[in-house]
Amino acid sequence: MKILMTLCLAAVLNGCASTPRGTHDLGLIVERASGSVALVETSKQSRLARIEGLGDLSHAHITYSRDGRYGYVFGRDGGLSKVDLLKQILVRRIIQSGNAIGGAISQDGKLIVAQNYEPGGIKIFDADTLDLISEVPAYYAAGQRAKVVGLADLPNQQFAYSLFEAGEIWLTDLSDPLHPKTQRFAAGSQPYDAMVTPDGRYYIAGLFGEDALAMLDLWKPEDGVKKILGGYGRGEVALPVYKMPHLRGWSMAGQDLFLPAIGRHEVLVASTLSWQEKTRIPVQGQPVFVMAQPDGRQIWVNFAFPDNDKVQVIDVATLQVIQTLNVGKAVLHMEFTPRGESVWISARDDNRVSVYDTRHFQRLETLDIQQPSGIFFTNRSGRIGF
Repeated sequence: MKILMTLCLAAVLNGCASTPRGTHDLGLIVERASGSVALVETSKQSRLARIEGLGDLSHAHITYSRDGRYGYVFGRDGGLSKVDLLKQILVRRIIQSGNAIGGAISQDGKLIVAQNYEPGGIKIFDADTLDLISEVPAYYAAGQRAKVVGLADLPNQQFAYSLFEAGEIWLTDLSDPLHPKTQRFAAGSQPYDAMVTPDGRYYIAGLFGEDALAMLDLWKPEDGVKKILGGYGRGEVALPVYKMPHLRGWSMAGQDLFLPAIGRHEVLVASTLSWQEKTRIPVQGQPVFVMAQPDGRQIWVNFAFPDNDKVQVIDVATLQVIQTLNVGKAVLHMEFTPRGESVWISARDDNRVSVYDTRHFQRLETLDIQQPSGIFFTNRSGRIGF
């Protein structure tokens, strides 16, 4: 009896020692070469754990459950993994396609949707079990499927995405996930990535095959796709494109949209009132991510090779570059903390992630991470289009 009471007391004390914690200051960083993710916390700017066995993460995306406890990792090999951030374990991993580049979660948090290159289309999964519910093959002609890019979650259980070869934008309603309903819209030549505005109203796709962007007003989809910023490169010789911009890294600040110019050393600024170009900001190289701080005061820009060791900061009030940082070799991604007091930046070839103070531009911390690429914090769970 004494032994039993001692064991019970020890169990109670161990339970008390395990302090409950929230998830809003957690995040996952992709370690692209090792098929693992690093679990980090932003409050102490520290690394907590490594979670392994996630397959090919050479082009990976992560989205989160609405409570921020689970991360859903979409791998290049078609793998879809569910990670428990509190238990620091891999819950389940499935191979859902041959080649995939991302996914999203529904507004109610019950559905996970993967976008696929091979076979082209989207697949819908139960967020709890990762069981397949249904799919929408991206057939745009007899026997021909297109690669799906630019998938974005929307209000009312809807998802928008682009079909590269088809030159179309599709809008799928998953209110009844067993019976998806899809509308098709002509978009233009080779949409290659896309974003949705923070309010969920406008879906904007970049067009690799023409000098324009394709915009669908999701409040009035019956009006079809409108071309905006037409001819922004017309009459000029574009530079070779070393890396396609990630348009999920486009940004809105105030009433302006900040965009990477394909093959040019410029950031484009467009008005969201007229959808016309306002100005262009010369920058160090070809922009990849053009990201606004949460308060919208500054825009942070990283670049394709050979300028991918630097990050520049644009002041939104003056539309001028105010800071150039030498961050490290092969900067791939940036992520702001929820309130924007710091930014985390991955430098793949230096095997490190640096944390910078966004007010004074000082490096606050450096974390050793194996070939880091994408950085994804859990506050994404409360944002549309992430």
